[in-house]
Amino acid sequence: MKMITAIIKPFKLDEVREALSGIGVTGITVTEVKGFGRQKGHTELYRGAEYVVDFLPKVKIEAAVPETLVERTIETIENAARTGKIGDGKIFVAGLEQVVRIRTGETGADAL
Repeated sequence: MKMITAIIKPFKLDEVREALSGIGVTGITVTEVKGFGRQKGHTELYRGAEYVVDFLPKVKIEAAVPETLVERTIETIENAARTGKIGDGKIFVAGLEQVVRIRTGETGADAL
């Protein structure tokens, strides 16, 4: 099992969610986050005053998937979240040692 974490642009969330449902990813966790990478933020004008926005709004998606779905999940997120412009985001993959479903006590892949 792997934990796939993707940081994407907020307006791409619905496309990514629908694409993941289409390949059989049964559950995701979504968190609104702020951050920056190569974008380095941007300058905005508000009531005549200019100020720098260092941290840009992003969405973090987390999905625990079985080994058999890892590559397909990565490709699906990549294709659904890509705009071709800077700031499209990143995908991180980490191993999961154990998963437990609290309600039933199921463990491992059965808990997904």
